Amino acid sequence: MTAYASNGFASRRSRMLALGHTELIMLLRNRSALVSALVLPLGSLWFIHSVTPSTFTARDDEQFLAGPVLATGTIGMVLLFVVYSTLVGAYVARREGLVLKRLRTGSLSDSEILVGTAMPVAGVAWAQCGIVLGVGVALLDVQSPASSPLLLIGVVIGTVLVAALAACSAVFTRTVEMAQLTTMPLILVSVAGSGLVMPLEALPSWATEVCRVLPLTPVMELVRLGWLGTDDGTAVWSAALPQLGGALLWTAAAVWVARTWFRWEPRK
Repeated sequence: MTAYASNGFASRRSRMLALGHTELIMLLRNRSALVSALVLPLGSLWFIHSVTPSTFTARDDEQFLAGPVLATGTIGMVLLFVVYSTLVGAYVARREGLVLKRLRTGSLSDSEILVGTAMPVAGVAWAQCGIVLGVGVALLDVQSPASSPLLLIGVVIGTVLVAALAACSAVFTRTVEMAQLTTMPLILVSVAGSGLVMPLEALPSWATEVCRVLPLTPVMELVRLGWLGTDDGTAVWSAALPQLGGALLWTAAAVWVARTWFRWEPRK
């Protein structure tokens, strides 16, 4: 029984790796998607850092250094632009080209198709997160991670969440060209309200409470706690538990919606 399960896992892994390799080749051939995945997140970090003040002022006049806020926020940019935006276009292009329909007739399961398609951009995103971490510590005077495991958990959960949200967005995206429009609401709301460029404490109190329920907010809180720790001396993992619960809840909901309503064939 154990040998059968092991062989089944190895078979699934090999199938997803093969699909992921094919998707990587397609990504490398798509210049616009490749530029967006490789240049936009780090370019955003450089641009935003060059035009923002050195500190942010919270509601209680507490000062926040811009460097740590922007460095951790760039990880959110990576998740949005490298994984979410790229994957919506990829899922729609494969669906409209009947690639997904043909894949379903083979040995791949639905989950393996979605995960295999996401693997290349997830790998690119994780590599960029590593670069952001190095740039933040070396050039922006951001401290080394307070809890590397928590930071890693935040990035992994965030990757799964935005990949599932990409599958959800692909449901109502008819063409690859429309993906630029259908991805914009989540990107704009997350950039403005999930603390990617400004800490939530710098927003009005009512806006802070609203922004805390956005999909990417608990993920960004996990990333910040894992990288920067806490300001009041609270244990990092104790402070992270509510955010971890929120992130897992959003991820489970997005995965359920994607599995339930994802479209495998073009609309007729």
